[in-house]
Parts: sequence; structure tokens; C-alpha cells
Amino acid sequence: LHEGSPLLIVAGAGSGKTAVLTRRIAYLLAARDVGVGQILAITFTNKAAAEMRERVVQLVGPRARNMWVSTFHSTCVRILRNQASLLPGLNSNFSIYDSDDSRRLLMMLGKDMGLDTQRYSPRLLANGISNL
Repeated sequence: LHEGSPLLIVAGAGSGKTAVLTRRIAYLLAARDVGVGQILAITFTNKAAAEMRERVVQLVGPRARNMWVSTFHSTCVRILRNQASLLPGLNSNFSIYDSDDSRRLLMMLGKDMGLDTQRYSPRLLANGISNL
């Protein structure tokens, strides 16, 4: 049984990754006296995260509902919201835009500023912002 360092499991779909991880987490919680706040499980989808959490709940009980089981992006957002006060100018209720939302916002801002949106396309503006 793996002990000590963090564990990374990489394998193809349907190979049993979730089963291995849920049993490992259940073992840590039940047999090794690890607290739910000491476990972070990252998955690719919110659906997979919810499924993993529920599997662990079935194995060790409702305290597992308090574990951090989420996608990479969800985990980062949670940390940023929690620590927003440490970053000047960041409010904890910020919004995250996908690429379509970003494009629409940049188009609207370009028009509001009187820019030629053919010359200063949302893509060009986004690249300029990214290069700041």
C-alpha cells in the first residue's frame, strides 16, 4: 500500500481509477485517522467529483461530504475566493468568463470606447490584455 507522498493515478477510462481513489481515501479516513480537511481529490469533471465524494460517503459516512473533491478549476476558484482579501483589488464574488463571454464583453467594451471593432477585434484586445 502506498504511503507518504501525494499519489497521482493516471490511467484510461473505465480502468478503475475512481474505485482505487475512493478506497484509498476511505482507508486514510478510517484506518489512518486522516481528517477530511487533509484530503484533496482532483477530477476532470464536476460529475466525477460528485460521484467520488458519494462513493467515499458510502464507505465512511457523511463526514466525507466535507472533503475537497472537485475539478482543478473549482479548487482554484475556491482558494481564490477564500483568500481574495490577500490580493489587493480582488473581491471574493468575482466572475469567471468563458471564451464566448470574454469575446462578447470585449466587443461591447470596444464599441463603448468608440474603437473600430474590425481593426481592434475582441481577439486582438484579449491578446493585448494577456500580454500586459
